[in-house]
Amino acid sequence: MSHNDLEHEECSIARSVSLLGDRWTLILLRQAFQGLRRFEEFQASMKVSRALLAERLRVLVEAGILDRVAYKDARRTRHEYQLTDKGADLYPVLMALRTWGDKYLAPQGPFVIYRHRGCGGELTVRQVCDTCGAELTASQVDREPGAGLAHAG
Repeated sequence: MSHNDLEHEECSIARSVSLLGDRWTLILLRQAFQGLRRFEEFQASMKVSRALLAERLRVLVEAGILDRVAYKDARRTRHEYQLTDKGADLYPVLMALRTWGDKYLAPQGPFVIYRHRGCGGELTVRQVCDTCGAELTASQVDREPGAGLAHAG
């Protein structure tokens, strides 16, 4: 099965991986959440080729994750990339990856501490039941067919 075949799977995880599963895409999104918006800023911070960066930006714009917005500098009209609501909804995904990486890939401790600007508390990522509020692990969750499965295929 090729990477592109995942976009047709009857699984939201597979479809998400098809769109976002490239390492440069996730790093580009990390940089967007840190406030970078311009092509040159992304390229300088990521040290990725211009062609690869342009392709990743194009895919994210086409997917509605980033908006390409024109602005004028002193000499000409240029473009910057802004997270859409769809893009902003990826923040918990990146923070879940960060949490896992801090636990298993940073033996000396986290590289960055994410704190709530309002009170100084640390950001945590949790999976909770929307009815009772219990924190859940995979062993406590049952799966059942959803509405999308009836319309698939």
